[in-house]
Amino acid sequence: MNKSLMQEALGDAWEQLPPGLQAHYAEGTTTDIGHMDVEFPAFMRPFLWVLGKMGALVQHKGRQVPTTVVKTVVGKRQVWLRTLQFPNGPVAQFNSFWVLHGDNQLIEYVNPWLGLQMAVEVRGGRLLYHGVRFVVRLGRWLLPIPEWLALGHTTIEERGTGANRFAMDFRLTHPLLGQVFRYSGEFASDAG
Repeated sequence: MNKSLMQEALGDAWEQLPPGLQAHYAEGTTTDIGHMDVEFPAFMRPFLWVLGKMGALVQHKGRQVPTTVVKTVVGKRQVWLRTLQFPNGPVAQFNSFWVLHGDNQLIEYVNPWLGLQMAVEVRGGRLLYHGVRFVVRLGRWLLPIPEWLALGHTTIEERGTGANRFAMDFRLTHPLLGQVFRYSGEFASDAG
């Protein structure tokens, strides 16, 4: 039986995930449909514009933003295609691909060379991500960039809320500037 990328990263801890999170990370193509809140301080807008040009994050704020996330596997990568339809008209897309990076770690690349390395664990039925470092991929080498030197520390918490439902909370917290970006929301997953 094929395992999903998250199932491989978590190993035996996969069985501790509630059904809603197992549906979210199921093998094959899945679609998550829900709403997200996106927030950040005003001083971050120029930085988010630059990051958006590199494929990272979104530069619009909003509450209950309709969001669709399609995940599919291409080779050893899991490709994430995110679409956010903001109420005032703009459609934002934030796409990435994930690869395994050792035991309990993943790297999410927002373009072919810039990524975020994260460790994953299950605690109390919740899936927790902890940022390890940012990376720049130069051929087969990874150049590490400490979190404090970039946007700050990344945390993601996900919890199951039903058989095929989950809630998530993504935060970037800089040691000097505090929380510089957050998006959170609730979704229903449908395996394709």
